[in-house]
Amino acid sequence: MKTQSSSGNQVILTFLSVCILFMLSIKTMAQENILTRQGSFSVGCNYWASHAGTHMWRNWKPEIIEKDFKLLSENGIRLLRVFPLWPDFQPIYQVYSGGGSKKFIGFKDSPLPPAGPGSNGVSEEQLDHFQVMADLAQKYNLRLIVGLVTGWMSGQLYVPPALEGKNILTDPESLMWQQKLVTTFVKRFRDHSAIIGWDFGNECNVMENVDNYAQAYLWSSVISGAIRSEDKTRPVVSGMHGLSVSDNGRWRIVDQAALTDLLTTHPYSLFTPYAGQDAVNSIRTIMHSVAESRLYADIGGKPCLTEETGVLGPMTAGEKEKAAFARTNLFSNWAHDCKGMLWWCGFDQLSLGFSPYSYSAVEQELGLFREDRTPKPVLTEFRNFTSFLDKLPFGTLPPRKTEAVCILTEGQDNWAVAYNTFILAKQAGFDIVFQKSEQELKDAPVYLMPSVKGLDAIFKDSWYKILDKVREGATLYLSLDFVYMPALTTPLGFEIRSNIQRRGALKFISKAGNDTLCFDTFAERRLNIDPLKCTVLGEEPDGNPAFILSKYGKGKIYLLTFPIESNLATTTGAFDQGMPAWCSIYKIVAREVIDQRILTQDNTYVGVTEHSLNNDEKVVILINYNSDKATSDFRLREGWKISDCLYGVKPSGKSCTIGANDAVVLVVRK
Repeated sequence: MKTQSSSGNQVILTFLSVCILFMLSIKTMAQENILTRQGSFSVGCNYWASHAGTHMWRNWKPEIIEKDFKLLSENGIRLLRVFPLWPDFQPIYQVYSGGGSKKFIGFKDSPLPPAGPGSNGVSEEQLDHFQVMADLAQKYNLRLIVGLVTGWMSGQLYVPPALEGKNILTDPESLMWQQKLVTTFVKRFRDHSAIIGWDFGNECNVMENVDNYAQAYLWSSVISGAIRSEDKTRPVVSGMHGLSVSDNGRWRIVDQAALTDLLTTHPYSLFTPYAGQDAVNSIRTIMHSVAESRLYADIGGKPCLTEETGVLGPMTAGEKEKAAFARTNLFSNWAHDCKGMLWWCGFDQLSLGFSPYSYSAVEQELGLFREDRTPKPVLTEFRNFTSFLDKLPFGTLPPRKTEAVCILTEGQDNWAVAYNTFILAKQAGFDIVFQKSEQELKDAPVYLMPSVKGLDAIFKDSWYKILDKVREGATLYLSLDFVYMPALTTPLGFEIRSNIQRRGALKFISKAGNDTLCFDTFAERRLNIDPLKCTVLGEEPDGNPAFILSKYGKGKIYLLTFPIESNLATTTGAFDQGMPAWCSIYKIVAREVIDQRILTQDNTYVGVTEHSLNNDEKVVILINYNSDKATSDFRLREGWKISDCLYGVKPSGKSCTIGANDAVVLVVRK
């Protein structure tokens, strides 16, 4: 009996060991996935076959796909996002009987079989086609993100005939068939090594309207659960465009973060508010991608991939400008840990005579390659950047140093405020992370509360926690829109004598810091302020304070009486040469943390990130977000020196020259 018991125990221990090893292997695979690993960066594009676009599955030509893959791989493309078009892969029809009554759902000319993929309405022929494509990707060392429910593509809705006319995001029957599609597809390809991520689909939040975030959450939960039921080793990718920070948004960042492993942005200036006012190779347009991606990642607490971006054809910019846009964005997304950058798309689709290419002008000339397979200048930037990454002496880029937390509040236009706060901080010389006011307060030496608006912008408890941080030594900056806040005037040491509707523009004058600022700006209200225990740093022509500094405990509070961030969002050319140095206000607020950086410089079109390899060695990335060559004097902290230049022109003396829309990557050592 003892022998049998010992033998049984050994079997149990062996079984448990195998289970533990299996679970550890799953965890390791998830951790090692290049889409989610800290500092990893993938260079790629979105792909439809060059000969057929969205008709590639019904006009199946694997020999052309192989030529496409070979060409892309040879030119530095490493990651493709691919799309099994929904009605091609689930070609189900509603069969009707007498009087128009519904009989059953089946294939066009036959009922569904009792078993196999066909029982779920999925085409075995198209699964075989996808197998061939995935094998070709493996052959040419290309990795795939698969957009599972591809019902929205290039301005057109593609739905299986049986589901036409339904709200495909909320109708129970539609949800059922999507679940069947996803589980069938993932089960078939979960062991294919070319596939590294399961995407919900292409911008599924555009497929149909939902009434509220609960409906959006439910749809996302169904698809996420279907994926995870068949494959727990690969990340679930959001694939969405245009998520919301607001508690009342329909498609919210926090919901997608709860149900996926990787958030995504699709930063096109034409389709995103405030991003399309300036030239594609100017600072505001280029910073769109990284500002939105960091917003998603910080608010959601999950990594974020720049999954689609590009310049929408020759009506937007020339080939030289597109290449400059791509080059600057590649370095910027890499420096800010945005996981990768995928261009839209691989090949032009100008001669395709069917919809959406027959009517949608912005979908026809977006490729890295022309239809004759000649490369565009933008492809050179992708190839060069892949080569740069391959030669780096370190594996992945460590996270950038951040000094400030930007706290977003209800009632404001969160995207407008976040976007311009990010740019101003970058121009001032420090880096920020985002959070919502009701989230657990992150620790930082500087807090920014920009363009606060509304009668209930922040919960009292959240506000008091911020004040506690200031009392302990932090710096707080607030700029005010039309807002009421609890316990504001006493901590800041001033009194509002009257709060009235403003008549005309606010004329702002400040001589604080190194720059004299004089400009007109918008403010809905005029706060007539009595500065009892605060210092006036900026004022209106009649002396009414507009920018004040107050001491609070061990810390400081800066207050601006107008919403400069949201104002800049609607100011065309706000960051052009010759405009006021708006970021001077941020330089004053964050001067102490800026001075603690290893390398500082004053060119407001050059963004700097600092990454720690170890205590004695840092990577410093300087990116010129301007279309002119940048020359800037820089200062290294005492005891540090430049030991290597990994990209660009190594600085001479204390001056650094960066090409137009280009970068310099330095290694500095103690």
